[in-house]
Amino acid sequence: MSTDNDAPDRYRAPALDKGLDILELLAEQPHGLTRGEIVKAMGRSQSEIYRMLERLVARHYVTRSPEGDRYALGLKLFVLAHRHPPYDRLVARALPVMDAFAKAAEQSCHLVVYERGNLTVVAHVASPNNWGLSLRLGVRVNLVDTASGHAMLAFQSPQRQAEMLADHEVLEGEVPMSAGDMQALLERVRAQGHWEGESQQVFGVTDISIPLRDPYGNAYAVLTCPFIRRIDQHVGPDIASARSLLAQAAQGLSIGA
Repeated sequence: MSTDNDAPDRYRAPALDKGLDILELLAEQPHGLTRGEIVKAMGRSQSEIYRMLERLVARHYVTRSPEGDRYALGLKLFVLAHRHPPYDRLVARALPVMDAFAKAAEQSCHLVVYERGNLTVVAHVASPNNWGLSLRLGVRVNLVDTASGHAMLAFQSPQRQAEMLADHEVLEGEVPMSAGDMQALLERVRAQGHWEGESQQVFGVTDISIPLRDPYGNAYAVLTCPFIRRIDQHVGPDIASARSLLAQAAQGLSIGA
């Protein structure tokens, strides 16, 4: 008679196990692995690993470096998590922090994540005042010419940065930038720890974008405040105060080592 202890063997799915083993292995390697390193770590043959890797790449669970010699965990699992309650808990954690920022800074803010070549707004909080700029939930934000995109790109490994740019799809209104200018800008953003400057989409707005960072120091999301300066008699927090408050919010939402 079989017992519950037999269940793992009775219901084995070797191909599925192999794919999950690869995903779990790559999840521990922020800079990815070559196919040979994966084969060695898993103790399997070149041919079976090659076939499985090709399917995982085709389904966007794994990404291949531009040179084609290194594999890393993609963001497909993260994208799928957006449609699942655990992702709802992540947004639920961010919203009170964002709401506190909006009230203290008297400005709106929004949270974006990278998704297949550009960014997606996953949470936003409007300014408590009559004036403010807000982006709709789910809207696509350009990776290469926005404050959020620059903050996201600046805090990635060179390999991951190249993968993101290679997957980028041009969105309506995009302002082009040369590769040299882009790298120089990203170096400045990384050096100062955030992006701050005039919006390239809306006149009169100063964008402040600060990355939410994982234990490796890479950005997994970006918190942005489209700062609007009041010119009437109302006296509210200035841009330096908003920047400080936004930095505190981003720090509180970052994942510690």
